[in-house]
Amino acid sequence: MQNDIDIQHLYFNYDNTVVLEDINLTYNKNEFLAVIGPNGGGKSTLLKLMIGLLEPSHGEVRLFGEKPLMVSHNIAYVPQDTMANKDFPIKVLDVVLMGRLSRSNSFATYSKRYKEIAYAMIERVGMKGFENQKLHALSGGQRQRIYIARALACEAQILFLDEPTASIDTAGQINMFQLLKSLNETMGVVIISHDINVALNYATKVVHVNKTLYIHDVPKTQSFTLFQNQPHVCYVELISATRCHHIHPETHS
Repeated sequence: MQNDIDIQHLYFNYDNTVVLEDINLTYNKNEFLAVIGPNGGGKSTLLKLMIGLLEPSHGEVRLFGEKPLMVSHNIAYVPQDTMANKDFPIKVLDVVLMGRLSRSNSFATYSKRYKEIAYAMIERVGMKGFENQKLHALSGGQRQRIYIARALACEAQILFLDEPTASIDTAGQINMFQLLKSLNETMGVVIISHDINVALNYATKVVHVNKTLYIHDVPKTQSFTLFQNQPHVCYVELISATRCHHIHPETHS
């Protein structure tokens, strides 16, 4: 059976520095994959290799059996919220419609059907009523939802996100992960996350990247044996072994 993502013996060097070494990973789009690890460990580099923004120094990456750039219309990428020009006067609806460019044969006026798709995706991410708002007027969390709506508009099979909750408060992070979990019912989700606690509550598989890669199915605390015969111990084990069982009150908006 062909995997949706298949990475074999991947190496990536920057100048004379080895950034990633002998990376092997398979992924299928029914999984919610969280990529964790220290700053500078190669997480974002790995994500860019998956989607074809970078080429491996050695080894290969296959998406749906092809080189990533050959199937770029089947994936969507949400980078970190940089907003280089915060005063650029673009409306939310126009941003989401950009997701149709990969499906359109021209840059002509968007069709009625494309606008219907855009409105539907804006509603799906919980931003109905914001269609005519300027993007720069939204909060960081709201902008990330609009970028996800743009990704959904292109009908991607896998959604890749690079730390989408980095500039969002705790409640916003939980809401974002709940949204991504619901999207994972119909599409793949691959996310770089700095919030390991939240990621462990929603991901089905976690990979820890720090030059090399270790794969973890999200462990169950009740069946977890503390670090016995473990050649690699990372945040996944530490948090899983010490996770509390308190019942927390529901958050209200």
